[in-house]
This record gives sequence, C-alpha cells and structure tokens, in this order.
Amino acid sequence: MADPDIRFTLANERTFLAWVRTAIGLVAAGVAVFRLLEESAATTVLTLVLLVAGALAGCIGYAHFRGADRAIRRGDTMPTSTITVTVMTAAVLVAAVAAAVSVLVS
Repeated sequence: MADPDIRFTLANERTFLAWVRTAIGLVAAGVAVFRLLEESAATTVLTLVLLVAGALAGCIGYAHFRGADRAIRRGDTMPTSTITVTVMTAAVLVAAVAAAVSVLVS
C-alpha cells in the first residue's frame, strides 16, 4: 500500500490541532469563570459545562483524527461528523444560557 498524499495527512493534523486549541480554550474559560466570577449556581453550571465541553472537544477531536487518518490511508470516504457537530453545538448553547443566567443573577 502506498503512503497517502502528505497534504491530506497534514490537513488532518491541522484539524486535530484546531480541536485541541478549542479544548484548551474551553478548559481555560471554565477555570477563568471558576476563579473570577462570584460563586453561584449559574457560575458552577457554566464552569462545569465549559470543562466538560473542553474534555469532549479533545476526545472528539482525537476520534475524528483517527477516523480520518484511517480513511485517508485506506482510500475510503471521509467519516461524517454530524453527531460531533450536534454535541458541540448543544454544549455551546448550554454554556451560553448558563452565562446569560450568571450575568442576569449578578
């Protein structure tokens, strides 16, 4: 089996690194909310949502990277990520609602 075109491999790695940056940003935001805002139920929920979303982004990014790498090496079609998009959109929506509640309660 021939090695895949390096451009596809590098593009897949760049996408994975984007997931990692997103995960780090979400975790950093969770820590910032925990440390900088007054403690309330809304800030606790927001902190937890951000931390869980960060962990999910890292895990989902890795799973997507592995699936895409497998497909690239086998010459298969790329895997779809509708569940990924749905999960991350839901996490962002919950974080936005928790942030809005936190701002309104303060």
